Amino acid sequence: MIFREATVNDIDNYMIVRMAVTENVLNNPALVPREDNVDYLTKYGKGWVCEMNGQIVGFSIVGLVQRNVWALFVMPAFEGKGIGGKLHDMMMDWYFTQTGETIWLGTEHGTKAATFYKKRGWREVGTHADDEIKMEMSSKSWNLQKA
Repeated sequence: MIFREATVNDIDNYMIVRMAVTENVLNNPALVPREDNVDYLTKYGKGWVCEMNGQIVGFSIVGLVQRNVWALFVMPAFEGKGIGGKLHDMMMDWYFTQTGETIWLGTEHGTKAATFYKKRGWREVGTHADDEIKMEMSSKSWNLQKA
């Protein structure tokens, strides 16, 4: 497994992962236009990918400006191998070296993703959009989680 910073050249390949997931399904790719991906990678924050045999099998993107986790997805065939956890930790480590601001994310209720984040110290704080839970992580909580 190779973990590295994502570039705009990775967008088409990591969107294959995004379209393959079975939770938080993106039924309309037009809802996440290429320009948004470019902005998140070049203006708002940073992203990372995991490659195996030259194929992107997972990716994460964090928005420093928006103070949110914009994306964290792993190809279903590669779930449970520690890829999501590593991408999460790389993203969070970078975020909290840039700012001490609390970060948030939205995810669906009762999913593997919600369980994944709760196990990593995220706390539920309300709702986001129509049907998602909003979760937050403070710098202090992140540092305690890592200790």
